[in-house]
Formats: sequence, structure tokens, C-alpha cells
Amino acid sequence: MKIYLNKINENWVVDRFYKEWHKYNPEISTKSIKKSDIIWVIAPWMKNISNKMLEEKKAICTIHHIDFEKFDTENEKDFYLQDKNINAYHTVSEKTKLDLLKLTDKKIYSIPFWANQNIFYKLQDKNKVRKNLNLDTSRYLVGSFQRDTEGYDESSPKLSKGPDRLVEIYNQINKTKPNFSVVLTGYRRGYIIKELKKRNIHFYYFPKVNFSKLNMLYNALDFYIVASRVEGGPVSIMETSLTETPLISTNVGLAQEILHKDAIYKFPYFAEAVPNTEISLKNVKNYIIPMGFQNFKSMFKEIGAN
Repeated sequence: MKIYLNKINENWVVDRFYKEWHKYNPEISTKSIKKSDIIWVIAPWMKNISNKMLEEKKAICTIHHIDFEKFDTENEKDFYLQDKNINAYHTVSEKTKLDLLKLTDKKIYSIPFWANQNIFYKLQDKNKVRKNLNLDTSRYLVGSFQRDTEGYDESSPKLSKGPDRLVEIYNQINKTKPNFSVVLTGYRRGYIIKELKKRNIHFYYFPKVNFSKLNMLYNALDFYIVASRVEGGPVSIMETSLTETPLISTNVGLAQEILHKDAIYKFPYFAEAVPNTEISLKNVKNYIIPMGFQNFKSMFKEIGAN
């Protein structure tokens, strides 16, 4: 049995999943769609697999999240056009599975993506990490590593990610902690940067970092906050758990599956949430490499047999 993944070139987390799948599972992977037995549409928005190819093979499609606020007539048309040739679906969280059940009666597998403990892990000396990153060791650092802006228009917040909520939370923290700083990395951070400047909230911005520096940034933090309205993961829940960075999150995506219930808050009551790094680390270890691949292999075996 050979699995073909549709290729992604967006410099996004799915590119990493694509590379890691091939690296750790070469015996059941192929980069030739013609030689494949099962097509894994891991990035359905790419639309780089023809319906004809899907008709000729067994196919499973990953739905990362569904934002019904954006699910217009065109999106619905595209979904059902592809749905005709999909044998089963994969979601990365139970919450997304519940959303997808509203759109299809096909088999849905809910399996979180694996967590790469070779990239993300705890570093023992926080002050040393901060010095290496030129971060003030006396600052209270809260991180945000998810994009917040639609396209490259700084005035258009990506509301599903909750950047407006984050700004409100940062503003509240800034009133109580005079040495507070926000740490940003990643692309399309224009909205939050603009809003932080407007409020005179100190921040550090690392526009483009490799995985080694990203791991250092997690380890440099005192706190990480997810304020999203809709998510598939986010991967930051897995990554903060591996680095043992204190994290609180709204009830989106993987939050209920990885975090302690006390670390999940309903906006705007973030101050009531309490992070629990011990529980999140324990839960995320169920998905580290190579264990994180086993449920996927079982899924493909079942699809291949049907």
C-alpha cells in the first residue's frame, strides 16, 4: 500500500507535515500519484489533484477546520464537488469532526497530527535562552506565533485567530505588569503590531525564524495565550506542551484533547484560566514520533481494505 500526499508550497505547518511523513514513513509513501493506492488530500485548498485522479484512486481528505462564517456558496460548491470523489475524511480534532458531520455522512477519522519532539523540547536555562535571543531577562514575556492578518492588509484582522481578543488581553496584562512584553514571530503579523504600537505595548518581533530559534522562543516565554474563535489545532498547543511553556486557550481545536480543563477559558475571562504544563506534556506524548503515526497507518489500512 502506497500513500500519495498532495504537495504544498506555502511555507506553512502543513509543509512540515508533508516532509515529516515522507521522512519517517518511506515504506508506505510515494511521490508518484500514479503509483499510489490511496491519495491523501492533506491540503484541499491547493486544488492540485484532478477529480479524474480522485475517481481512479481511493482518497481521504484532511479538513483542518471549518469557519462557517466564511463558508459561503462558493465554498459549499467546491466542498461538494470534491466530496463526490472522497472515500473518507480526516480531521485533526474532535471539534472539527463535529462540524464536518454537518456537511457529510462519509466516514470521518479524528486524529491529531503528530508532535515532533526532535524539534520542540524544553531548554533548561531560560535566562541563557533569552540572552541568546537578545531578550531582556527581566521582562514578563507572552508569546503569539500565529498569523493574525488577512493577506498583507494590516487593517484586516484574521478574526478566526482572535487577534482582536489578544490585543484586549495584552492591554489588560500591560496594566498590571509594567515590565510586560509581547513576543511575535511568523508572517502576517501586521494587525497586532499596529494595535500594540497604538497602545504603546512593548513587543519583540522575529519575522522569520528556523525551527531551532522557534523552539528557543517558546522556551523564552513566561506564558502563551491562544485566543482563537476557530482552529484545527493550533500546532502551538502541541509545541508549547512539548516545551513545557505555560499555556491557556479558548475552547478551540485540540484544546480539550491536550490541555487540562482549567487551562481552557471563555473569552474575556482569561484571568480565570490556570495552565498545567504537567498534564499537557503527558497528553502530548501520546502523539510524539513515531507513536503519532500509528493511528494514521491504521486509518490507511482500513481505507485500503474497504
